[in-house]
Amino acid sequence: MKTVLTSVLSTAASLLMASSALAATEISWWHAMTGANNEVVDQLAKEFNESQSDYKVVPVFKGTYPETLNAGIAAFRAKQPPAIIQVFDAGSGVMMGAEGAIVPVADVLEKGGFKFDKAQYLPGIVAYYSKPDGTMLSFPYNSSSPILYYNKDVFEKAGLNADTPPKTWDEVFDAAKTIKSSGAANCGFTSTWLTWIQTENFAAWNNLSYGSNENGLGSTDVKLAFNAEPFVKHFQSIADLAKDGTFRYGGRTSEAKQLFTSGECGILTESSGGLGDIIKSGMKYGIGQLPYVEGEGRPQNTIPGGASLWVFGGKSDAEYKGVATFFNFLSQTKIQSRLHQVSGYMPVTMAAYEETKKSGFYDKNPGRETPLLQMMGKPPTENSKGVRLVNLPQVRDIMNEEFESMLAGKQDAKAALDKSVERGNAAIQQAIGK
Repeated sequence: MKTVLTSVLSTAASLLMASSALAATEISWWHAMTGANNEVVDQLAKEFNESQSDYKVVPVFKGTYPETLNAGIAAFRAKQPPAIIQVFDAGSGVMMGAEGAIVPVADVLEKGGFKFDKAQYLPGIVAYYSKPDGTMLSFPYNSSSPILYYNKDVFEKAGLNADTPPKTWDEVFDAAKTIKSSGAANCGFTSTWLTWIQTENFAAWNNLSYGSNENGLGSTDVKLAFNAEPFVKHFQSIADLAKDGTFRYGGRTSEAKQLFTSGECGILTESSGGLGDIIKSGMKYGIGQLPYVEGEGRPQNTIPGGASLWVFGGKSDAEYKGVATFFNFLSQTKIQSRLHQVSGYMPVTMAAYEETKKSGFYDKNPGRETPLLQMMGKPPTENSKGVRLVNLPQVRDIMNEEFESMLAGKQDAKAALDKSVERGNAAIQQAIGK
């Protein structure tokens, strides 16, 4: 009898536990974060899950930014999309064009019973992820700005001033030559994301046109313009430095960061969001603003990169409420402040920025406010609001192919940029059905 009673009680307890487990609505979150930033994703999900029992966020790494976007598109076509997908800045136009596939984040928050006030968020970030009428389409999870990192030990060995980072591109190229020729490092300079940093942000920061119709923000019918003389001169300088290894190419996305953290290269231009891995490397590093071309009125303002969180349609009310609750959790000042301080990504709310500033964090950590000052320092012009193409990932692939051919010595910068513009324009016309 005792054995039977024990068995019954055990079964009842198991059923109760199963019922409790089933009560939590699972929210799948596909993302592209690696290294230190992947640890942040896991930690945020863990904290949210422990803060309540109704929802369980399940983070799933899906590869690089482009791979994650492609996985999301494939999952949507198969009618099995995740609730949340992290999409990099270049994929914004793709997601905006996928009408019916996504639910605007403003609507999701309101469905979940949360008041949405876009005034709480940094203006430049809100504008980039909103429709022309101001409706915010995605949640700006990890917004970044490209900045310059430099190895202070390498600078000292090369006889350069380790307390003063180079400000202009000419100064960067000169410092890179000095580093290489002095033997302080095998390579002077490297860069992640030649498309986002050296082309899109190069245009905005120097107030140059990337393309017509406000770089695609005004219309989907865009004619590319980044084969103008300043771009040609800039990329030819990089190509020339690559001939003897003064410039080293790491890859199309963030791979070049390893060349810097390993000590191979002395200067790196990279996302502010790359800071976590640079800190983990233990190197003695410095931060400078993104270099610019000397000229009147420059620099202008940088444009946000990183990624935002999009919500797929076709989900249950419970899932939408769970997503809204999670986004509300992420919007908390203490969460945003910590995310900014540990990752290098920008806080997406004004309250988190003000709280971080008030705490004295920027005084104790010189350079950490740089990405914010770059983006918010001046009102944007038609050239510096951002880049939005319906097929920007495809255009970037085209550009990368031509840049790689240039860096291999098979063509000069003018040919690389002319071909990128010609092929890119054709791809845009095809994408918009012209």
